[in-house]
Amino acid sequence: MANLFVVANQPQSRQQASDAWTVKRILDWTTQHLRKKGSDSPRLDTEILLAHARGCSRIELYTRFDEVLSAEERRVMRALVERRARAEPVAYLVGHREFFGLPFNVSPDVLIPRPDTETLVVELLDVLKQRPRARVLDVGTGSGCIAVCAAVHGPQTQVTAIDISPAALQVAQGNAQQHAVGDQIAFLHGDLFDPLEDGVVFDVVVSNPPYVRTDELSGLPPDVAQYEPPLALVAGPDGLDVIRRLVPQAAERLVPGGQCILEIAVDMAEAVVDLLEQTRCFPAIAVVNDLSGQPRVISACRGTP
Repeated sequence: MANLFVVANQPQSRQQASDAWTVKRILDWTTQHLRKKGSDSPRLDTEILLAHARGCSRIELYTRFDEVLSAEERRVMRALVERRARAEPVAYLVGHREFFGLPFNVSPDVLIPRPDTETLVVELLDVLKQRPRARVLDVGTGSGCIAVCAAVHGPQTQVTAIDISPAALQVAQGNAQQHAVGDQIAFLHGDLFDPLEDGVVFDVVVSNPPYVRTDELSGLPPDVAQYEPPLALVAGPDGLDVIRRLVPQAAERLVPGGQCILEIAVDMAEAVVDLLEQTRCFPAIAVVNDLSGQPRVISACRGTP
């Protein structure tokens, strides 16, 4: 790796064309390199990193195959590839990730938004179609991707977003400002429902809580286990420590007929349904599958007293 993308110390005119670090050559070389280092999407990783290094879009890489990178572009790309080869997530390297068709800034203080969570957003937006002026509570907002999507697609929706991490809230607030929905979202710092004033209720409580079992963490892909914040991932021996606290509090904070929408691990649907049933507050509970057919979201309607 020490000589990655280094050009021999000779005049450009004397360099063989095959030796020049063109866009195409770097794309091909880096794809093979990252594949050997264990990336499960080496070509996509390479395209994102090279586009970032060059300050262009991914599609522009394919219209400029024969262009030779400048020394500064090679330096930036070399550093990015070295870090990615050590499993550092691409989203952290470039500082952003697309989610539900929108760009979100991310940092190591927040989980990287994932396609799985789009299942939760679809369920949330279906509810908001029936309640365009809904009051939504996003518990554990992280990057703010759920809260921002709710506000962008529900312009009359008012969202309260809570997170225990001040650094995560800063990222979320930046994303809200970026998408011009800062006036729709109130950000609160604290653990679960603690920052809320007594008596404040909502039409929807939504959350993508931590649900990884303690013994699962070391078995996750290195880019998750080594780099993403454990506080946002791990929830005790059975993965239910946070959900176990969240469910009864959600029941207290929902209006009659309100909806509780939770992302879950694919193997915990039965356990989460049991927790909801134990409150005796949710007579209608649905398990929603993701695009791969796996149970990913629980949506429960709060009954009337």
